[in-house]
Amino acid sequence: MPEARRLAEVVEAVRAYPRLRPKGGGTKPALSTPREGEVPLELGGLSGILEYHPEEFVLTALAGTPIAEVEEALKAHGQYLPFHPPLKGRGATLGGTVAAGLSGPLRHRYGGLRDFLLGVRFVDGEGRVVRGGGKVVKNAAGFPFHRLMVGALGSLGVLVELSFKVFPFPPSTKTLRVRLPGLEAALEALRRLRLLPLDLLALDLVPPATLEIRLGGFPQSVKARLERLQALLEGEKEVLEEDEAHWEAVRDLRFLEGSPIWAKIPAKPQRIPQLEALPLGPRRYLDGGEVLFAGMDGEGLLALRQAGLPHLVLKGAQDPLFPPPPEAFFAKVKEALDPSGRFPLG
Repeated sequence: MPEARRLAEVVEAVRAYPRLRPKGGGTKPALSTPREGEVPLELGGLSGILEYHPEEFVLTALAGTPIAEVEEALKAHGQYLPFHPPLKGRGATLGGTVAAGLSGPLRHRYGGLRDFLLGVRFVDGEGRVVRGGGKVVKNAAGFPFHRLMVGALGSLGVLVELSFKVFPFPPSTKTLRVRLPGLEAALEALRRLRLLPLDLLALDLVPPATLEIRLGGFPQSVKARLERLQALLEGEKEVLEEDEAHWEAVRDLRFLEGSPIWAKIPAKPQRIPQLEALPLGPRRYLDGGEVLFAGMDGEGLLALRQAGLPHLVLKGAQDPLFPPPPEAFFAKVKEALDPSGRFPLG
């Protein structure tokens, strides 16, 4: 089978080179650009959907498969990846998305990538093919290796195959944009919305004081909830009736274009005032303020690190991960899966 041959090529490459850096679509160059002494391992050829069972809401594909290809297949059955992987329109792949641990704005309703990854197959630093998790939704046997690979930046092995659970896409969506008088008012509205049972698909804060709220469901339900939201919130309101193109631009991080450095920063609503005091460029808080995607220059990156704020650089820096993972845990896992140190971290 073609996938068996491609898997054998990955195993051969891992055993042949002392330092490797996997690369999928190249949409996160800070993570995929080889450093001195590293050999690039191009995974674009490791592409294709292996199994898709719409009635069971499960999909398995090779790691180099573009997100766009996966979503096209899902869309034909009215389904989607609920963690809404970013950079789809720029050519992001399944493997690179999992390795970077990235989720998009629609994660607010159902959760992030880790909640939808059922299983993986990967090649470890010794050239062994390892499987973690499974290909069914109810799967609780064994150590959850698949979850270790989320956000590991390829440091534990080369992902070759991934299985996900998928969901039906809502038949109707609308977005309410609310401009509030200032950051304090926007944060108060954000806190209220996080507590209300409104089943929001997305809840984003666009600094300095604009909320974008996406609703999904059957048309009558969306209409009723939209009216309730409009009554609850003060400020200047605008309804985006056709909102798909808008959210596709958000997930592709087009608001960061023009910034030399792109970073993902864990956040909380209570941390937003601290983040807003830093010299950052264009930015957006996703998932009710839980994560920030920001553009910046070197001064902004330095300010982030001086403030001790964790972050992952996607573009524009050679040392993308801050701070390094806890040594007590990471070192033991690394020793088990990559004792020779073939796969760098960040």
